[in-house]
Amino acid sequence: MISQRAKYALRALVALAHAANDRTIMISELSASCCIPKKFLEQILLDLKHHDLVRSKRGKLGGYQLNKQPSEIMFGEVLRIVDGPIALLPCLSKISYRRCSDCLDEESCEIRRVFAQVAESSREILDNTSLLDAMTSEDPVLVTESRRGPSRNRLST
Repeated sequence: MISQRAKYALRALVALAHAANDRTIMISELSASCCIPKKFLEQILLDLKHHDLVRSKRGKLGGYQLNKQPSEIMFGEVLRIVDGPIALLPCLSKISYRRCSDCLDEESCEIRRVFAQVAESSREILDNTSLLDAMTSEDPVLVTESRRGPSRNRLST
């Protein structure tokens, strides 16, 4: 499950992506339109700014806007910035690998094998789905699949 912070970050980025390229949006406007507490949103936008996803302008016409095109901002990148590793087990993390303390042998661990498939499928979707995909498609997974071919393990909903 993603954190509320990650959900707010994605919601704010999509709102900024819907704005015209040269238009900045004030935090108060973004907070109200996305139903995100203002103080929380300020912290999130600062994190996103430090990672060059958004930029800010000061002054009367100031506010925030995307620093990249919506097609260049991937869900996986945002989740890693806000929440850290995407893996469900520490031994599957690509950015903060840690051996499980109760595991004798990773190679033969049945639990790890299953969650490795889950992690790979999740990363494939999240790292190949952009804000633009989410904004323009009823099913962003279908857009992602059309780029790489159908997934053999797609779960039905």
